[in-house]
Amino acid sequence: MAVAPSTSVIDYFRTEISLGRLSPGQRLPPEPELCEKLGVSRGALRESLRELQGYGLLEARHGSGTYVSSLKPAELLKGLAFTVDVVPLEGLLELLGVRRAVEAEAAASAAARASDEDIAQLEGLIEQMSAAQDIDTRQQLDEELHALICDLAGNESASTIASVIRSRARHYDLIDHDDARIEVDLGHAAIVRAIRSRNAMAAWAAMHAHVSATEVWLRNINPAPR
Repeated sequence: MAVAPSTSVIDYFRTEISLGRLSPGQRLPPEPELCEKLGVSRGALRESLRELQGYGLLEARHGSGTYVSSLKPAELLKGLAFTVDVVPLEGLLELLGVRRAVEAEAAASAAARASDEDIAQLEGLIEQMSAAQDIDTRQQLDEELHALICDLAGNESASTIASVIRSRARHYDLIDHDDARIEVDLGHAAIVRAIRSRNAMAAWAAMHAHVSATEVWLRNINPAPR
């Protein structure tokens, strides 16, 4: 079955994978065999395979060949970072609604699942963030705190989506604004306090309010990305 180069080759592999004819971890046939089967040049085939690797559908193993990836949703969703990272502020504000829903549910789950050691780690991150003076350190600690809460919820896909949105938000200097910084610290304290008390509803409400406050500050300050 001959197909046109590039996009049609990509469509062929997407179809084969989606229908289960190519399964996670399966090795693709040798390039000459694929070129003959698809009626394309080796250059066109390799271009398509590289693009599919970029989407996370395939992975190249040095000296072994090209394989279908694990197709785990969390891994595939990481590819969203490429496009989300260029979304302007108005688009980010829209995405914060998604983040609010995802992280509020994660906080509620964390309240039910977190161990005493997990909670101690969260409290340690809050203490470090309160003491940090430079923006980059505070942003890194902020990311670690939110990532840990999402990880405690046990849903890798949700964690990845929230992480991708937070990555774009870090391009804005909200965390350096004095009043916003105070509100961020208070929000974190309320979330972790609710998790420590094992109060899922309070944890949900605290995270929902925290992300909502971020949206309000971004709308009011309207910072430029950096």
